[in-house]
Amino acid sequence: MTTTPLSELLRTATREQHEHAETRTFVTDLMSGRLGRPAYIDLAVQHEAIYTALEQLGERLSNDPITAAFLLPELIRLPSIEADLVAMVGADWREHTSLVPATEVYVDRLAAISTPAQYVAHAYTRYLGDLSGGQAISAMLRRHYGIPPEELTFYSFTAIPKVKPFKDSYRALLDAAAFTDAQRAEAVAEAKIAFDLNAALFVDLGARNESLEVAI
Repeated sequence: MTTTPLSELLRTATREQHEHAETRTFVTDLMSGRLGRPAYIDLAVQHEAIYTALEQLGERLSNDPITAAFLLPELIRLPSIEADLVAMVGADWREHTSLVPATEVYVDRLAAISTPAQYVAHAYTRYLGDLSGGQAISAMLRRHYGIPPEELTFYSFTAIPKVKPFKDSYRALLDAAAFTDAQRAEAVAEAKIAFDLNAALFVDLGARNESLEVAI
């Protein structure tokens, strides 16, 4: 059986996909202030659909003991992102927004998942990614677009006062998961897919929001 910790496998095997996703034009333009508040709202709408599917997936697989270990209430994002959208757009935000095709593909992928290894791959990709970069992203959105903290609660993990110890404990959970070698390989393969889905999302958002670019 492979002795390399699963957390290490996930980190090293997805490095290329991770870098590809986070360097898409939409991401760099949004974080550098080249777009506008509507572009972030568009991203938040996509996140709402993705986290709805991810957290429904967790509930669907919650009877599995491996999955259950990763269903940590302090990570749940859906209530926050929905509250942000109500604050930014209004209670009828669904009537004024739409999903890009890549989000629909992403949601369909999550809806089709049936194994704990695949769930863990997506949970790792999404939750640790948002937890790791959340504070910096929130700060840049406030600075560039004047979005107040009460509209950015998605990035505020209030139940996690210290990020590094929590991330360390999450990686320990990954390493302790009772996966076979085949399941570990399945998790790594699905994590690569998750990053590719995110990259495709950013490409679609970039195409839809390119007309919003402003001078800096």
